[in-house]
Amino acid sequence: MSKTPFLILAGVLALSACGVKTDQSVDRGFDAKNLENLTKTPGIWVDGDGCEHWAIDDGIEGYQMNRLDRYGKPVCGLLPPFTLHGPDGVGSPVPDPI
Repeated sequence: MSKTPFLILAGVLALSACGVKTDQSVDRGFDAKNLENLTKTPGIWVDGDGCEHWAIDDGIEGYQMNRLDRYGKPVCGLLPPFTLHGPDGVGSPVPDPI
């Protein structure tokens, strides 16, 4: 008996379990909410090079992106390296385990 039909069926079943989450603007965690609610209170994390990043800590999950000036260049050198400024852990009743 050929193993080919079985392997094809197993492959189709395995791939069918991989659902595509096309809406990346939704938090699917314990306290699921639209991510637009998180943008009201970002903090600023400064990396080792002194460049700033918008940072939002939502309990277990965290989101970050580079802080850019109006010309699209990174904002660097204004704050001390390896620091976090602003609110931390706001927007979620889930405690941060770290």
